[in-house]
Amino acid sequence: MSRYSAVVVVPCLLTFSCIAVGAEATATRGTQGHGRVSMQGAIIDTACAIDAGSRDQTIELATIPVSRIVHDGQGPVRPFSIRLINCVLTSATLDKPDWRHFQMTFDGVPDGNNFRLDGVTQGVALQITDIYGNQAYPGTPLPVGDLQEGNMTLSYAMRLVGNHQLLQAGQYRTTVRFRLDYH
Repeated sequence: MSRYSAVVVVPCLLTFSCIAVGAEATATRGTQGHGRVSMQGAIIDTACAIDAGSRDQTIELATIPVSRIVHDGQGPVRPFSIRLINCVLTSATLDKPDWRHFQMTFDGVPDGNNFRLDGVTQGVALQITDIYGNQAYPGTPLPVGDLQEGNMTLSYAMRLVGNHQLLQAGQYRTTVRFRLDYH
């Protein structure tokens, strides 16, 4: 064996033997009842928690012919909801009053009194209303609602509405954020 061969073979043997010993130690450790549990969460000082399924929603609106927007000035209503869970009316902070009401604010890029759409489509915007017909204006709170102990479902509706610009068919999208304030 040449001197070069011995130098290469010895480190390789050491590497493989360390791997084999390490694998054996891992296998032994795995049979000794070891494990790990990971968890995360949050403790919040608020009246309600927002259900995980309501926090980030993707809502598909129906395909609408341009003629419907031209004729009716709007598309069909698409209901959606935000579910509040574990609502308590008693504030955990002694110097704060108990919670009795909430106020919802929807925020996004404005298009007049509605929400702007991005994409190829032009001449329409997104309108959001609550179940009482109150229109949500970008960044402006809706009227105050009453809180209930336990779980609540807040119901809203959205639809496309004309924005007094030339209509152009095509794909669209938008992102609207919401915020709940408790009083």
